Order: sequence, then structure tokens, then C-alpha cells
Amino acid sequence: MEKINKLKVYFSKYNLDGYLIPRNDEFFGEYTPENKNKLKFISNFSGSFGFALILKKKNYLFVDGRYPLQAKIQSGKRFKIITLPDKLPFNILKEKKLSIGYDPRLHTKKMLNNFFKKTKCKLISVDHNLIDSLWKKKLKIKSSKYYVMPKKAVGLSYQSKINKLVKILRKKKVDLHFVSSSENIAWLLNIRGQDSEYTPIPNAYLLVSKNKSIYLFCDLNKTDKIFKRSLKGVNIIDLKFIDIFLKNISNKRILIDSSTCSIHFENKLSFNNKITEYLDPINLLKSIKSKMEIKNTIKSHIYDGVALTKFLFWIKKNFKKNSVSEISAEEKLLQFRKKNKSFKFLSFPTISGSGPNGAIIHYKATKKSNRKLKSGDIYLIDSGGQYNYGTTDVTRTISLENNSKRIKNIFTRVLKGHIAVANFKLKKNTNGSEIDIAARKSLKEINLDYAHGTGHGVGYFLNVHEGPHAISKNNKINFQDGVIVSNEPGYYEKNKFGIRIENLIIVRKKKLGIFFKNLTLVPIDKSLINKKLLKKDEIKWLNDYHRNVLRNLKVHMNKAELIDLKQACSKI
Repeated sequence: MEKINKLKVYFSKYNLDGYLIPRNDEFFGEYTPENKNKLKFISNFSGSFGFALILKKKNYLFVDGRYPLQAKIQSGKRFKIITLPDKLPFNILKEKKLSIGYDPRLHTKKMLNNFFKKTKCKLISVDHNLIDSLWKKKLKIKSSKYYVMPKKAVGLSYQSKINKLVKILRKKKVDLHFVSSSENIAWLLNIRGQDSEYTPIPNAYLLVSKNKSIYLFCDLNKTDKIFKRSLKGVNIIDLKFIDIFLKNISNKRILIDSSTCSIHFENKLSFNNKITEYLDPINLLKSIKSKMEIKNTIKSHIYDGVALTKFLFWIKKNFKKNSVSEISAEEKLLQFRKKNKSFKFLSFPTISGSGPNGAIIHYKATKKSNRKLKSGDIYLIDSGGQYNYGTTDVTRTISLENNSKRIKNIFTRVLKGHIAVANFKLKKNTNGSEIDIAARKSLKEINLDYAHGTGHGVGYFLNVHEGPHAISKNNKINFQDGVIVSNEPGYYEKNKFGIRIENLIIVRKKKLGIFFKNLTLVPIDKSLINKKLLKKDEIKWLNDYHRNVLRNLKVHMNKAELIDLKQACSKI
């Protein structure tokens, strides 16, 4: 509470009634470095999405459907937890006329409009971040060099990607495109870095003109001669000069993405120019994977499938005799992944939850919450890796000698939803909202549901969660050949258990039409299935899936593991 009280001391200095603290840093990436995670500093909340609204007499923490349980545990003593989109800030503030401060580098106009447009509050831009005034101890983060991807890892040269982008800019009749999303810059220029713990991105900004003039703003200390030489025609400028550079642009029509361009930069660009707001066209371009990217992604899923499958066999055999905990299990899986030379690092923090902890959708085991895996529990492990070259994300829920008929019935209904997605008959105009309905159908027959989307887009050796495609209630983006999404229905019962089955799937096109093809290669725990609830075509799907897993993984198993694999992949 001491930090919050210290923050409130600044309210009188800036004539404020409240202050907004988002989780993101100025680059709006999903995974904020520890030394920039202002929301965690002030609230103790460690989830990947949320923001705090601290008023003189009350503190609110807003999270989405994945995080209410976690937020209550971590921050419930000092904050009232509000779940988005059930309630928004304007529902809380109603008729109040308050002056609320914010850092213009950490918010977009779109974000503030969505949350505050219906209020009578006055939003006040405060250039100096108030959390930085309190936070004296900053963790040091390693400074890794940026690098250019080798030809064997990319399908298109950066020049050809820029040509595609420029065509779009000319169509939209804009002079410049300000790219504010680091992962989009990484994809466009075929460069990578390690400015995020889980995503190989270089934090940067980019200006592309319709005449192909290109300006990359980044930390010059992370570049070298090879990097600069490889990016012919790209002007590389120190990030500290970006404000001066943008201020000098005038009489141009500039495209920005309102979801990642901060108020700070939008104000700079709009001062002497005309702004066009549009979803960054790079999002759609990068979502469609090239032949080379697909080939490498398939390899990565074999590597990952081997590691996770060996780990699941190890868990089943060792959880009782070796006193395995959620944290030691998570560490063991990392060891299995590290055995492959292509493995770089995790693609997100591993979710290793047994029993009641499995019900926390984005659970992260801590010393305080860490449970030992017990007989009778079910265990949920959601994890992924960044490989040279590809990104993986997979969830398996396994039985630790659990005999509950109810759990088996629910698991089977989650599986039915998973199969419904995998078998969904795609058309040219199919979007995620239609598929989401099919995924929930079997659970809804017994009045059950889950508070997250059914699937998210996945990048190529980039973000594990990536737009614009998703399988969710409101996503209307049509699926195209080469798009990768997750397929992850689930069910969670507070303080009891959690179930999720997740594969990554890719849209493929053949003469007969378009369809989903599985990428993930890990057995699904048959001991949790009630076969009576499955239809013939669902049984066929499962048996075909396991046949494919066996075919791809068997050469990587030792004798004992091969016996386990054959059993895990046998017909039901």
C-alpha cells in the first residue's frame, strides 16, 4: 500500500484525481520486460494484460476473462478487480467529473476512447511517468544484438516485402506509413532481436514512404556492421532522435495503426500532417506464411512434439515416486526442450497447473502457489518454444490416475469442440466467429462454457499471440491459405480443476477447397475420454491424429518411450 500512497502524493502536484497505469511499455508488445512492467510494480499483478486506475480513495484493476482469479490472488487486497468487457471504466466512473492523468507514450487514443468516451472525466497527459518517480530500483536487462535472418529461414527478401507494402500504401493514397509494431518491423525487414523475453523482436519504429525511402529507429548499440550492411537502402537512426525527426515531417498523408501508435507519436505526426488510421497492412501480409516458413514451422513442431511427449511419459511414471511439483515439472519440460539444438527459448511463460491451480486460465506457479502433483488430480501444461525457425504453443491436460466420470465427460466435450474446429469446413469467407460457435457447442449442451477465445493467430519465429486472425466471438477476418491459429477450447471450475486441449493448425488450400491441417504432434490423453460421447467421425479423427503423431515421432524415441508412444497412439 506504501507505493500506492506515494503515487497519490503526486496527484496534488499535477492537479489529478486519478492515474492510469497500463501493463504495456512504449512498444506495446505482449511481454513487457520486468524493468518496465509498471503495472506489476504498483499492483503485484503479473498477467499479460490489464491496467490499473488509481483514484484518491479507491483502486481498480481491470483484467480480461483469463485473469480474474489470478488478479484476486495477487492484487485483491489493494484493488477492486474488474473483468473486461463485462464492465469498463465508464461503468465505474459514471457521472463523476474527475481529472485522470496518463502517460501519452503508453496509451493510444483508441484505448482511451474505448474506456472513457462515455464519462465526464477529463484525461490529462502527463509527460513524466509518475511510476518512474517512485521506482528507483531498475533491473538490468541483457543487451543482445539485432541480426538479419538467413535466407534459409525466410520466404521473401525484405525488398520484395517492402514492394508489397508500398503497393498498398499507394492504393490507400498515403505518403508515409509509420510502423509502430516491433513484430511487424521484424517481419518486414527479416530482422530479429531479443528485446522481449519470449519473442525474438527488436524494439524499434519504422517509417516507409510510397517512394521506398525507409527509416529504422532503434538502439544503435544493438546493431553492428553486418546488420547495417545487410539492410541496403535502409536508413538506420538512433532511437533518441525520433521525436526531432517526426517533428520535421510536414504536408504528408501518414498511415498509422491506432492500436499500437501511442498518443505521443500520433500528436507528433498530426501536427503538420494529415493522419489516416488503419489496421497496419503488415498484419495481414505476415499472417500468410510462405512455403519456406511453413516447411520450417512443421520441423519445429516435430522438435517440440518430441520434447513434450517425452515429458508427458516421464510425468506419468514419476509424479508419485519422485515428488514432482508444478515448478519442478515446468523445469523438467524445459530440459527436454533444451536437448534440441534448434530450441532458442520459451514462446511464453509456461502454465503448469495441477488440481485447483489448473482452473486459473493463465496460471504461473510461484513458490507460494506451487503444488505437488497428486494422485487423483488432473494436470494442465500449456507451453511453447521459439525454435530456429518456428514458434510453437500446445496444451495438454493429463490424468494423474483421476477416475472422476464427470471430469472425463467434460474432457470429452472439450475434445469434441477441439475436433469440431479441426474438422470445420472452411469456405472463402469463413471467419473466426463462426468456428468459435462450433467449438463451444458440446459444452453448451450441458450449460458449460469458457471465458477465453478458442484460438489466436501465431507468428513465424515471432509472437505466439498474433493478429489479425483469431477464433473468437467477435473476429470477422476471413481465413486464407497459410494462416496459423491455435485450436484451444477448455473448461475451468474454480478451486477444482482446469481442462484445455490445444493444437496449432494451419489453413491449407487444395483443389477441393481449404481446410485446417494440424501442426502439433503430441498424444491426447485417452484415459480421460468417454468414448460413448464421441461420434464415429470424431473417433476416426482421433485415431488418424494419433497415427500421424506416431509416424512423425517414433524415430526420436528410445525403446521404452516407443512402447509408451505406441500405447498412447493406439486406436480407441
